[in-house]
Amino acid sequence: MTSIPANLSRVPNALASQLLLSGVNRTNVDLLTVQQQMASGQRVTRYSDDAIAGAAIGAILQRLQNGKQVLSNLNGAQNNLDYLDTTIGDATDLVREAKSIASSQIGVTSDRATRTNQATVIDGMLRSLFQLANRQTNGLFLFGGDTATTAPIIEARGGFRYVGRGSGLRAEIGSASDVPITIGGDNAIGETSARLRGLVDLNPALTQTTRLSDLFGARGLGVARNTIEFSFNGGPVAAIDLAGADTVGDVLTRIDSAIRQYETDNGVTVLGPGGVSLAGGSITIDVVAGTPNPALTFADIGSGSTAADLGLSAASFSAANSAGVDVNAKLTLLTPLSAVSGLTVPLGTVRFRFNSAQGSSAAEIDLSSAQTVDDIRNLIESQVPGVRVRINAAGTGIDIVNEIAGPSLSIEPTGVGPDSATQLGIRSLSPQTRLSDYNDGRGVRIVNNAIDPVSGSAIRAVNTDFRITLGNGQAFDVDLRPQDLVDTQSLIDRINAEFAAAVGQPPINSAAPPLAVGQFAAGLRTDGNGLALTQTLGGTPQPLRVESLNNSAAMEDLGLAQGVYDATSATFTAQDRAGISVNNIFTALVRLRDALLRDTSSGITVAGEGLDQQVDRLAQVQALVGVYANRVKDATERQEDELTVNEQIRSQLQDVDYAEASIRFNQLRTQLQAALQTGSQVQNLTLLDFLR
Repeated sequence: MTSIPANLSRVPNALASQLLLSGVNRTNVDLLTVQQQMASGQRVTRYSDDAIAGAAIGAILQRLQNGKQVLSNLNGAQNNLDYLDTTIGDATDLVREAKSIASSQIGVTSDRATRTNQATVIDGMLRSLFQLANRQTNGLFLFGGDTATTAPIIEARGGFRYVGRGSGLRAEIGSASDVPITIGGDNAIGETSARLRGLVDLNPALTQTTRLSDLFGARGLGVARNTIEFSFNGGPVAAIDLAGADTVGDVLTRIDSAIRQYETDNGVTVLGPGGVSLAGGSITIDVVAGTPNPALTFADIGSGSTAADLGLSAASFSAANSAGVDVNAKLTLLTPLSAVSGLTVPLGTVRFRFNSAQGSSAAEIDLSSAQTVDDIRNLIESQVPGVRVRINAAGTGIDIVNEIAGPSLSIEPTGVGPDSATQLGIRSLSPQTRLSDYNDGRGVRIVNNAIDPVSGSAIRAVNTDFRITLGNGQAFDVDLRPQDLVDTQSLIDRINAEFAAAVGQPPINSAAPPLAVGQFAAGLRTDGNGLALTQTLGGTPQPLRVESLNNSAAMEDLGLAQGVYDATSATFTAQDRAGISVNNIFTALVRLRDALLRDTSSGITVAGEGLDQQVDRLAQVQALVGVYANRVKDATERQEDELTVNEQIRSQLQDVDYAEASIRFNQLRTQLQAALQTGSQVQNLTLLDFLR
């Protein structure tokens, strides 16, 4: 309400009218504001209403918006994980049913017809598993990893290939942000095999373009890039700044330039015609000869290690010692093949063979055009889909990854040109292949320390594993021991040693000619993979035969039971049992189906054991998904609590108090009414009323 100030004894009518109108307008504005607040339910609708509160409300609204999005993402993640848990549960039920079938088909109660029928059932399970593995929700494939918008499993080469990449997508879900909402291939469904690790340290030589970051260094700690110093024959000391050097060529250039400047400054001759160069894995410096030979010495400054890392400071360079310590270059995709001393360049042809019960398919890759390791990778991966080539973590060799579940992958020499598969260390069955890697990691089973029931001791007769009979009817026995099962070469050595030991001993077959030196040799095939047992008897002998002894499984595990004799080469070749197989459910089911079709009890037993392993792996994955789901649930509860608190703060700052607003409204209405009444009375007063 407006009144004329008491200190003004008299005001003009115009001023009084203006004061009255101003007061009425302010009251009307306040009244309108209260009405708007009551109608909207908000005390602050713009920054001009309350600048401080408005700024706080803006920040809280942003937090609320982000929090609601995170809560929405959490709900989506929970749905994905719940569906993933259900899918893994369905896969587990399927595998357990397959295991039950495998168990029922072992023993005398099963026959070929029954097993053939059950193989059809297993084939249907493979179809069901294929659909389970490609399940999706909200447009994302559950097992797609980081590439969850495309189907992770496709059919290829009679098997199933996992084509997803990455460990899984992660959404913005607050405190549970490290929880994936899809999972990758490192599990029982999408596992890929990396069992074939490079068996050869390719140890490339240094080149001008070798990067310093790709060196292990002479101390095995990499290469630092600091200033080093050198002196010649006890003369002045000079420095070489290697900061910023990127390649070995940069180092050579700076060392050569510094030494030649040293020669000019001190009037001496240090370098011979060879200068500063490379040899193998070392930096070499040709120092002039003398009587005695002068020495060129390098050292690090203070706590630096560059000279030591480059192999320059371990010993002085002289005419008698021109090479530094090997700095061990890493193998990279850019490594030129000419820098690998163990390779015959140009390379030859390598055969990639996928083997299954339905047959095999092979691709021969001509590597003669390859100039670098990356060229090898591109040639193989472009021509053999399902095979991946990568440098191993140590940077010493090449690993091969088989991505196709079901068939096993063999990498073989072709027998023509250089054996590039062996030289590159990627042949799947080589002399260095460990026997523990045979048969998908099950190794080779032998008879060992068996006790003769008659003598009560572990005699040789009850511990031999198989007998090899040559084409002339004479034979010798092979007793494999644990120390013979290290790698393929130790196995071959033992077989040859058993033949050598049998020569000159009383023959097993008295009706056949005795064994003689040179009649037999065990080795590996030169065209393909497999143990090769060759006889040299002259004429046209009968085929070489192998038979199991003492119920030993060695003959089966070494592939001799499925071996084939070639009369032209007089060689008995075993089946390759060192193929690379993907360890997942698809492979286990394919193996069971194929064993049922072949009517082999041992194969069914092995496949059943593989299914047991997959059940355990599925349980581990399901437990991990359960952990993720619990973390998402906890994060959801925390996010809901945070939203509630933020909403309360926002309400306190922004929402109107209806009781207070109602009282305020009544006060303003009374004030307006009083102002109007007072104004009407004041406007009627005249000068005479004042004088009176």
